[in-house]
Amino acid sequence: MTLPATVGVVGGGRMGAGIAYAFLAAGSEVIVVESSAQTVEAARERVQRSLNRGAVPSTAAQRLRVMTEPSALGGCDLVVEAVPEDPALKAEVLAGVEKHAPGAVLATNTSSLSIDALAAGLDAPERFLGLHFFNPVPVSDLVEIVVGARTAPDLVDRARGWVEALGKSPIVVHDTPGFASSRLGVHLALEAMRMLEEGVASAADIDTAMTLGYRHPTGPLRTTDLVGLDVRLAIAEHLARELGPRFEPPAILRDLVAAGHLGRKSGQGFFTW
Repeated sequence: MTLPATVGVVGGGRMGAGIAYAFLAAGSEVIVVESSAQTVEAARERVQRSLNRGAVPSTAAQRLRVMTEPSALGGCDLVVEAVPEDPALKAEVLAGVEKHAPGAVLATNTSSLSIDALAAGLDAPERFLGLHFFNPVPVSDLVEIVVGARTAPDLVDRARGWVEALGKSPIVVHDTPGFASSRLGVHLALEAMRMLEEGVASAADIDTAMTLGYRHPTGPLRTTDLVGLDVRLAIAEHLARELGPRFEPPAILRDLVAAGHLGRKSGQGFFTW
């Protein structure tokens, strides 16, 4: 199980910083590319906070570079795109990365967008796949490897080895709306929201039904707060377009997002943080 020597991460938000931390903790050199000097410092601080909390070598921070120049990705063996769930933005970023790092394996951290659609603008779609990490990355065990129609079979085996070398567990899923995790997780969360909307039970009791009754580590409503209600809304809307009305977001989700109640990151969602 050999890790890529040098890993690039495009986007240093919560997910990108977590992915950077995971590879740093395992021993890779990591280059994070951000859009401005201000976001560079914020991304560096996010990664550093995870390093400070984790049981990692004190030299790990010396293997981190955070910058704005995508040309720095030229020597990377793997580049993971971790920008917001906007298909046009992701496609633009991936095409730019391929030009700067033509020999690298490219991966997207999308939780629901089509790998084949994102691969359509690439010169080498055989070197592209999904690596869907879960939030928060440092303590999440699962990584979903999403295989496109043109992804090289040997790349899937290499990706499985990388995930295992990070100390995480891979599952392999073929490109389909929502993959396995988002499709199941969002469906459960939307039903929990409808139950709350209908007054079946409180948010805390609905979550407790799943944590104690089904041994889920976190209930579906608290998980939505952690992921971000705006993120869940965007995924649900995408799945509703692709898979039908069973994924139509309930009014309670739309209303909370419209009010700016996005979960933990805003201090209020289905719970108060």
